[in-house]
Amino acid sequence: MTEVTQFSPQSILVLGAGELGLAVLRNLASVAARAPGSTISVLLRDSTINTQVPEKKAEIDGLRGLGIQMVAADLVNDSIDQLAEVFARFDTVIGCAGMVAGRETPMKLATAALKSGVKRYFPWQFGVDFEVIGRGSPQDLFDAQLDVRELLRAQDKTEWVIISTGMFTSFLFEPVFEVVDFENDTVNALGSLETSVTLTTPDDIGALTAEIVFFEPRFNNEIVYLSGDTVTYGEVASLLERVLGRPFKRNVWTVPYLLKELEKDPTHHIKKYRAVFAQGRGVAWPKANTFNAQHSIQVTTAQEWAQANLASGSPAD
Repeated sequence: MTEVTQFSPQSILVLGAGELGLAVLRNLASVAARAPGSTISVLLRDSTINTQVPEKKAEIDGLRGLGIQMVAADLVNDSIDQLAEVFARFDTVIGCAGMVAGRETPMKLATAALKSGVKRYFPWQFGVDFEVIGRGSPQDLFDAQLDVRELLRAQDKTEWVIISTGMFTSFLFEPVFEVVDFENDTVNALGSLETSVTLTTPDDIGALTAEIVFFEPRFNNEIVYLSGDTVTYGEVASLLERVLGRPFKRNVWTVPYLLKELEKDPTHHIKKYRAVFAQGRGVAWPKANTFNAQHSIQVTTAQEWAQANLASGSPAD
């Protein structure tokens, strides 16, 4: 990690505590110790805060144990004015609720953030570089993210920071994505074997986000790039061979093939993602230019992730 320095205190609100939200919260609590007077809060539905579901209750208790405060609100059902009233109590708001709440939610939250007068807003844009991909891509959800960027760029009262992380590392290996077909020991390369994809684990995103939030001189009105690894699909096949000790066939799903597949099933989210990643624009960037590389912060490579999660007898990450 970077050298320990003392930072200015901030009051921070994180929206949501899913896989990424939990990683961001735990790391913020740790880094906040270097900024005495800082407070970390998480916005959750009242039903989540008071849940009796054992696994979720353990997560909530764990966050409380780190000194994280609970704020009850509902990102979907509360109005923009109600959310703005909540956001106004904080210096920094970080969106970690994803797009599970629907394509309108990112714009609703950004509008509430601007209305609240919060000093700095990190929208849910942990993923690809939407501007490089551009409007009208096979994944129509991305246009909603571009709307948010335009809204933020068009004003100068609230600072914004976008963190581009590429794909969650684990997703590349998910059976539902079908890029890695373990049953047939095949890698289905999106676009070509030379097409690249940037991968970062949620744990690394959490650690790096916490550093970026407190980093001085502070980031504002800019995109910060992260990369646990940037690999081609050909390299993915090779690393699987090294880690698993067996050969993997290399198959190519071309852009025309994937677009044709999407035409047959135009509402299929995974097919939309596959077509976008196959086009290769805005989904990968050199690791050397990233925040973690420039500050020599250790991150998990694709091979390290595979070793920990896929190799025989290895514990799950």
